[in-house]
Amino acid sequence: MARIASSAPPALPAPSAVLELLKPVTWFPPMWAFGCGVVSSGVPLSGHWGVAIVGILLAGPLICATSQAVNDWFDREVDAINEPQRPIPSGRMPGRTGLYVAIVWTLLSLAVAATLGSFVLLAAVAGLALAWAYSAPPIRLKLNGWWGNAACGFSYEGLAWFTGAAAMAGGTLPDGRIVAIAVLYSIGAHGIMTLNDFKSIEGDRRMGIGSLPVRLGARRAGIVACVVMALPQFVVAALLVRWDAPWHASAVLGVLALQLLCMVRLLRDPRGLAPWYNATGVSLYVLGMLAAAFALGGLLAGAA
Repeated sequence: MARIASSAPPALPAPSAVLELLKPVTWFPPMWAFGCGVVSSGVPLSGHWGVAIVGILLAGPLICATSQAVNDWFDREVDAINEPQRPIPSGRMPGRTGLYVAIVWTLLSLAVAATLGSFVLLAAVAGLALAWAYSAPPIRLKLNGWWGNAACGFSYEGLAWFTGAAAMAGGTLPDGRIVAIAVLYSIGAHGIMTLNDFKSIEGDRRMGIGSLPVRLGARRAGIVACVVMALPQFVVAALLVRWDAPWHASAVLGVLALQLLCMVRLLRDPRGLAPWYNATGVSLYVLGMLAAAFALGGLLAGAA
């Protein structure tokens, strides 16, 4: 009897397993986008540090972490093929604890968002709805690489950027120029999401998940990802010129030029070099986001 009891799975997961489920490494993009929203608002940080810190926690350790828990729960069969060492397929998150974490984090995210104003709450509701729709049946947007990556791009970049600007504006609707730039960088993020799909081609194909690498093949999916990442940045630069921010536009074009050089190498072996591009080209992409945010912040602060 003692031998049987000692081999039984634990009733509760270890804190380290919960943290791994929430994937802190994925929190950076929405936290960065939220920060860009803060900068683009043109509102001084003095007197608003608390709002900024709570908002960054909302974007990363709460909403983004929720999306990771939701995705891992509904992807547990795919992960058993692609990455069996993850907390749920490995048994380190026993029973339905992965689902319970996703639900609790959803409610906690909504509670925190409600403290930052109505438009922040609306953005949080939209982001959480996309997180569940991306992974959970019957919608399961991730089954289609076009729709799934669009949902991720808008959640990780656009909504987080919008939320940062709205939080600094006291929970009100941000300037239309902020919304336009946030949407453009969300579209570009669709390509970044495509690069992330290269690591799971076999499992996705076996489980019927139509990621772009599965649908188009590695070469064509790589080309699509590069085009989708590059074109919105050209539009961002053009808008900044039109809005009398030529130096910031030059910065966006400068980092884009470096990305194009990286893309040339990426397309030689999209599947093998996708992790390398994520560390190089994507880093340049987010620097362009910051340049655009400073441009907007200067324009809006000057107009105040």
